[in-house]
Amino acid sequence: MVSRIIPVERFDLIIFGGTGDLARRKILPGLFKRFADGQVPDGSRIIGAARSEMDRGEFRQFAKDAVISAQGDAVEPTVLESFLEALDYVTIDALGEIGWSELSEKLQGDSVRAFYFSVGPSLFDDLAVRLQKHKLVEPDTRIVVEKPFGHDLETAKALNKVLSAYFDESQIYRIDHYLGKETVQNLMAVRFGNMLFEPLWNSQYIDHVQITVAEEVGVGGRGGYYDKSGAMRDMVQNHLMQLLCLTAMEPPAKFDPDAVRDEKLKVIRALDPVEPHHVVRGQYSETDDEKGFRDDVENAKSWTESFVALRCQVGNWRWSGTPFYLRTGKRLQARDSEIVVVFKDTPHSIFGAEAGGARNELRIQLQPDEGITLKVTIKEPGPGGMRLMDVPLDMSFAETLGDHADTPDAYERLIMDVIRGNQTLFMRDDEVEAAWAWTDPIIQGWEAVHDVPKPYDSYSQGPTDAMLLMQRDGREWREIGA
Repeated sequence: MVSRIIPVERFDLIIFGGTGDLARRKILPGLFKRFADGQVPDGSRIIGAARSEMDRGEFRQFAKDAVISAQGDAVEPTVLESFLEALDYVTIDALGEIGWSELSEKLQGDSVRAFYFSVGPSLFDDLAVRLQKHKLVEPDTRIVVEKPFGHDLETAKALNKVLSAYFDESQIYRIDHYLGKETVQNLMAVRFGNMLFEPLWNSQYIDHVQITVAEEVGVGGRGGYYDKSGAMRDMVQNHLMQLLCLTAMEPPAKFDPDAVRDEKLKVIRALDPVEPHHVVRGQYSETDDEKGFRDDVENAKSWTESFVALRCQVGNWRWSGTPFYLRTGKRLQARDSEIVVVFKDTPHSIFGAEAGGARNELRIQLQPDEGITLKVTIKEPGPGGMRLMDVPLDMSFAETLGDHADTPDAYERLIMDVIRGNQTLFMRDDEVEAAWAWTDPIIQGWEAVHDVPKPYDSYSQGPTDAMLLMQRDGREWREIGA
């Protein structure tokens, strides 16, 4: 297989929050893998910037520990040492003047310059002010911001206003790591690169679509944050919304950042309001061995949801009458993220009901293993008449792609896209605001009636009411982890 990786220019990447959890778990290990694959040009610099009193050597040790923790035995010591040579560090105060002159001296004048805001949104304004004050922003400078992109439409607009006061929209990269997953991008390749699927990708042939993002873990150490956000704000408004958009969008005129994002925006704006009886919220209960949600968030009266399921409708010609079912939750039966496109029954079975057979399904699995499976009906082997059975046409990346199956982590790809200046997989300001404009009324609806989340057993399929949401329509969820 011939590699067609697009090279990147020499760069300076400054990570504000460089000693934080995200830098340790994702950013630094991801950059190391790109370095090991030869994608980091000579002379590029990765500069950690945080409040921690730390020198260059200590930061390099921090990065070394992070890489070894993530990669284990796969780390080649000589490559790691070369990577660490590209690292530097500055102690900096986002609210004051400490460290900014030192940072300015470390930057190269002829490299792509990117600032990664791996900090809370409350610091974005202060960082932006000081970047401008110290003349660190050039016309092609990029900034990367992590979610949450606001808490509701009002705060999202305020956040976008802050960013747009200092940066052009073409400089802002709102990162959603789900869009960096190999299978998510393969969804576009499957749809728009194969004549087989696109003619069938509409309400005439598709019965419904299920999108699931299930996690086995609870809220863990994020209890304080999660009790203020909940599954709707933390997952549906961004991750699941993006998966819905890529599944439902019209073919863009070309694979261009704004062309793709224009079509995603149209999907969000076409979403019908969600009726109250089409939403189910839940909270995981305690077990003999583990705490329940309210214990984890240290709020015995919490009404925040750790699970949400809803029935959505895209109000346009392509999807009229085809519902989209979304669900996400903590402490469920398995870690399982997937998109399942369920096709309609054949108009007439020539074999009779007794022969069996079921609907075709296209399953795009995002985690724990990435791959695509198409369920088709064939004849069951052996004599005794025509008996039908369902079999998967399975493209597991690990099995099908062999040596090329070691797909990059989402952060690896997205950070390199920042350096390339490619915004295709990043959210635009109007897209963020449109998502909140659809989400806010749903949240306001259950708050107005003081809706209490339904309890569900830890490591289950979620609350019973979520099953009923599908059963009322004569459908059923795919089993989580199956």
